[in-house]
Amino acid sequence: MAKPVSSQLLLFAEPLLRDGLTRLLTAQAGLYYVAEQPEQLQGLPQLVIWQASSGDLKGGRLAEELLRLQERWQPAPVLLLLPAAHGLGGDALLQLPAAGILESPEPQELLAALATLLAGGRVLAAAADSASPGPAASPALGLGQWLLISGLQQIDADLAAINRLLTPPPTNLVQLLVLQGRLRELSAARELLLLLWGPLSVAWGAPDPCPSSPQPVLAITLQQRSADGIWRAIRQRLEAGSGAELSNQSGQLLALEGLSPERRRDLLLALLCQLDSLRQRLLADPAPLQERWEQWQPELRQQAMRSLVNSYVQLPCEGSLLPVADSLLRSSDLTGRDPELPEAQPMLASLVRAQPLLVDGQLLAADEPRAVLYLELLVSNWLVRSAELVSAELLASCAGWPELRRYLLQPELLATRNLERLRNQLNAQLRWSSWVERPISLYESRRRLYCLRDGAIRCQELTEPRDAELRQLGWLQQLVTLALESRDALAPQVQGLLRGLGDLVVVLLTRVLGRAIGLVGRGIAQGMGRGIAKGVGRS
Repeated sequence: MAKPVSSQLLLFAEPLLRDGLTRLLTAQAGLYYVAEQPEQLQGLPQLVIWQASSGDLKGGRLAEELLRLQERWQPAPVLLLLPAAHGLGGDALLQLPAAGILESPEPQELLAALATLLAGGRVLAAAADSASPGPAASPALGLGQWLLISGLQQIDADLAAINRLLTPPPTNLVQLLVLQGRLRELSAARELLLLLWGPLSVAWGAPDPCPSSPQPVLAITLQQRSADGIWRAIRQRLEAGSGAELSNQSGQLLALEGLSPERRRDLLLALLCQLDSLRQRLLADPAPLQERWEQWQPELRQQAMRSLVNSYVQLPCEGSLLPVADSLLRSSDLTGRDPELPEAQPMLASLVRAQPLLVDGQLLAADEPRAVLYLELLVSNWLVRSAELVSAELLASCAGWPELRRYLLQPELLATRNLERLRNQLNAQLRWSSWVERPISLYESRRRLYCLRDGAIRCQELTEPRDAELRQLGWLQQLVTLALESRDALAPQVQGLLRGLGDLVVVLLTRVLGRAIGLVGRGIAQGMGRGIAKGVGRS
């Protein structure tokens, strides 16, 4: 049996850490030969490992040293080992020129990263400093949602305090009656608050309070730097983020929330599976990517809906058993186009052909960490928006098919009132977004994207020119942009006019009125002086 060829590694680290890493790597059945000095190398190394110290993290020395290592030992990739609590933000980590970045890795994590890098992949696993913003930021809550959540939290805190006082019940009868009455008042206030303010954020029940966000962790592993490797990494991350307990932290009411947690996850996974199939078809089709993408969207949504509902499932409807999948496809319109979806050409070119991607004005290779995260954002936005379109059709079908609600929807939506309430909320939100919010976004060159991360749906706004879409707006939507333009045009003149009026008032009060008051006061003082002088003279 032939002896496996050892991979030659060049290690730079402090003496104590260097000895420990050397013992770990040399103990791997002869897989690695570790050189602690360049003089010990036999030719070029296959991988360079650098354990950065705390002093290397200051003043931009880290990126400069990484560039020197790459230039000196290319084409060998560089693995950067960071200490715990390194203090680097997400943007700084993503811009470091290193094929691998690990923060205080465990032995098995380090060995897995070595195998990935030696096979031509990339690894990034480090915690971003909470003081620095990550690649995606969650938007702030609206006023109505914030008031609702804060009020419910205050009531729940009071209810918990009273329940603690009632366990065990007090022996004083008056105190017991007062506490029980207070408990009833708070419960009634909670129900009234949900009844009046609930439509601002949710269509049923109380919203979950926003949890405290943990320290963001950047974890990207590319087994290959090809388009297949990039797509597999993105798909794995989105599958992990599409859990059954997926929460909505986007600040928008979503039709997806109406589905049961299991159906919600099944729908998202079905869309991902259909996107994978579509990508394979695009690989074999020489036609333009954008054209084929738009042509196959309805079929993709139909197949996702069919995968969500088993083809063999039948449910009673008006006294007869009907196949659920076929009935839903006949009653649903999945040919609509979401105008807020960005152009798919850049995303498809990177996922299918591994072409470079423009991110924040920089043309990056598709395997760069920033490009991978941006591609993940584009894919997750398409995933959530497509799921929203399918979910809206499912809610419409459930309105006339009560037995279907138990199969697809949350238990709270079994009541017709709650279901219709949710649908009315979604329709009102759609009209407001189409008539007001979208024209404002187009005029301000903003685009809202949905992202799936850490078990939650969040929103991120990008700034990009949208002049072509702005010119295609209807007259009612153009009135909104005209109002914004008029406000921008008149605001400086109004401010200047108010400033001039203020200066004029100051002049009138200080120069004219003040001088007049001074003259009157002087006359009075002189008159009083003359009167006193006459009185003294007479005496």
